[in-house]
Amino acid sequence: MSVENVRRHFTDRGLKDPVYELEESGATVALAAQAIGVQPGEIAKTLSFKLKDKYILIVASGVAKIDNKKYKDFFGEKARMLDAEVVEQVTGHPVGGVCPFGLVQALEIYLDTSLKAYKEVYPAAGSKTAIMKISVDEMQELTNAVWVDVCQDVHNSQI
Repeated sequence: MSVENVRRHFTDRGLKDPVYELEESGATVALAAQAIGVQPGEIAKTLSFKLKDKYILIVASGVAKIDNKKYKDFFGEKARMLDAEVVEQVTGHPVGGVCPFGLVQALEIYLDTSLKAYKEVYPAAGSKTAIMKISVDEMQELTNAVWVDVCQDVHNSQI
């Protein structure tokens, strides 16, 4: 059902269904990158957080990590990731398949600037074996996401 919700997110808007199934699990950044033959940074991971009295999603490059200071400076509180059970209740997607499309409820979506290093990225699409290819610009447009800088500087952290 989750994958179908993602597909409908696109087809209900008159867009081509971008979802395709992997033959193996893409539940982690490393597995997804290996399965489709791209660099881990090109995988768009969707992270789920509790913020005050609401839930939010942050989509970041697969190699990016939340910078707690930047997060707190932007959102005004400490980062609190959701556990797997709550993630599925809030998004309708299982962990390993979470994406900002086809959600069971409206959530605020943020795109981390780590994604700007790529023209196109590969987010999950509602299951551990479903994925899509989408331009970063189209993802921002379709989700009405706000750009944030809440991850560690990927280039400096790898030196």
